[in-house]
Amino acid sequence: MAETRAFYRDVMGFAVEEDRPGWVSFRIGAGLLSLRPRGVWSVCDDGAAVPGAAAVQLAFRVAPPLIETCHAALVARGVPILRAPTDLPSWRHRTLFFRDPEDNILEIYAEY
Repeated sequence: MAETRAFYRDVMGFAVEEDRPGWVSFRIGAGLLSLRPRGVWSVCDDGAAVPGAAAVQLAFRVAPPLIETCHAALVARGVPILRAPTDLPSWRHRTLFFRDPEDNILEIYAEY
């Protein structure tokens, strides 16, 4: 949890909205990204993580010129890139894929 909290705060640059033991929420525009450890809690049991499996894909939209900037910033911070900036014409997106410390797939994309 500490590594994931630091990743979204320090690498992704998201503002912390609420920070508690076992729970952290980040403000991203009008939305919140809330993270907690997997397992049993008062609402549900989402089970154990499967190593190497993507449980979630999060996509963050940016302005087109920022794709290359984001890529360079992630590489500079030592984040392994799954797919460097690539155009996906059928989606009209330029995309960049990588993983967070929990192995969730993250995408930064721009529409064109």
